[in-house]
Amino acid sequence: MRENIATQKVGTRSGSAGSKARSAKTAQNPSRRSKSDGQPLAMRLRNLIGYAPLILRLSAIAVVVVFAFLGYRAAAAASFFQVRTVQTAGVNRASAQAIESAVRDEVRTTGVWRADLMSVNARLERLPWVRTAVVTRVLPDGMRVRITERQPQVVVRMSSGRLVWVDEDGVVLNELNSTDQMPPFFLRGWNEDESAAAAEENKSRVAKFMELQRDWDGDQVSERISELNVLDLRDVRAQLSGDDSQIEIRLGSQDQAKRLRRALETLDHLRQTSKGPSISYLDVIQGKRIVVGMVTGSQVFGDTLESADSVENQPEAQSRTQGNKAKEKDTKSRTPPKKVEQKRT
Repeated sequence: MRENIATQKVGTRSGSAGSKARSAKTAQNPSRRSKSDGQPLAMRLRNLIGYAPLILRLSAIAVVVVFAFLGYRAAAAASFFQVRTVQTAGVNRASAQAIESAVRDEVRTTGVWRADLMSVNARLERLPWVRTAVVTRVLPDGMRVRITERQPQVVVRMSSGRLVWVDEDGVVLNELNSTDQMPPFFLRGWNEDESAAAAEENKSRVAKFMELQRDWDGDQVSERISELNVLDLRDVRAQLSGDDSQIEIRLGSQDQAKRLRRALETLDHLRQTSKGPSISYLDVIQGKRIVVGMVTGSQVFGDTLESADSVENQPEAQSRTQGNKAKEKDTKSRTPPKKVEQKRT
């Protein structure tokens, strides 16, 4: 009787304890379920429809963008925007017909709405007399062009002898006409090559010419010059006019305005002497010293002068120099040659 009770207690404890532990573990670790596992199909559809407004809005925006782009392409290509009028302003010497033709040709395929204004500007600025162009649209079918023309500044004597106007950028404009106002003097020494380097050189030549022209206009000596040779800016030369047209003044690379004044003062002094008719050039490159070239027959020689006051002493100095050379030559001719002794063998 006792043994059965004891066995029953032990068995009851172990069995109940294991069962309780297993049930506790099972209660602590429930299996995971998705939210939709227990939801019916109608609820799932309602959740999906909740996102529909956002999708519809994005789709509507995409459709509007596509239709707007297609509408822009269609409108821009329509005859509604084809150019019908071209307004020009600032045209005096340039050809208004050439300007209008260039604009129409540029926008013929694009229409006014899609016209490339920078391309139209570039084409117009390649036309004669056009320095800058500003192009704007006048919707729906018009274009407006405002021109800044090139201004003739300098007359250049070409190698062929023809005279042409150029502007401050060195761009050749047209030939000098008989009705044009004659400039005080011309520019000579133009590079006629059609290259970027030649264009830059000519622009520098025009700048130097205009600088000296302003200075000489202020000194009231421009009328005494016929041509300014700026082929080499390190060796600027001025050809005189009138009774002095055979005389060239070499001014060098700097202080040309000041040197010209000194050269003209010296020339005016020399004109009062017997040397006046024989003067060929005055070289003022050395600054303080003036070299006067004289023509005697077919020979040209130079007299170096410290100032105009010493001109009268130059013939005497030259004659003394020539006399000294003659004496030296005569002395050498009279001196007997040295005897050379030959060694005996």
